[in-house]
Amino acid sequence: MKKLEYFFGEIFVHENYVIAIMKEGITVTPDLNDVLFDIVTTYFHSKPFVYITNRINSYAVDPAIYVETAKIFNLIGFAIVSKNNLAFSNSDIEKLFFKKPFLHFDTLSEAIAWSEDLVLKYNKN
Repeated sequence: MKKLEYFFGEIFVHENYVIAIMKEGITVTPDLNDVLFDIVTTYFHSKPFVYITNRINSYAVDPAIYVETAKIFNLIGFAIVSKNNLAFSNSDIEKLFFKKPFLHFDTLSEAIAWSEDLVLKYNKN
């Protein structure tokens, strides 16, 4: 596992997924995709992976970010982890902009298990 620190939060790079923890009060905008593209190039190359956002802090997301994020060919799924009802409602709107598997989980362990399973199934095909 590799921990990367940015002005907007932290990203933890694992073998088959990344976990992002954004800082309180920031707004996630499409320009932050440049960071994700760099991470993909550096750590995943053409290997499939899943993006997990662990929403332990309160912050805003511009749904337009998903249009660009979905263009990352080896990003095969997106998971949101939060027990917050508002975050759950927002995820229903956010997934309209992302045409790949996109799920909401109550716990990080559930999201990781789903991610590992998704990558395993992807690699079998």
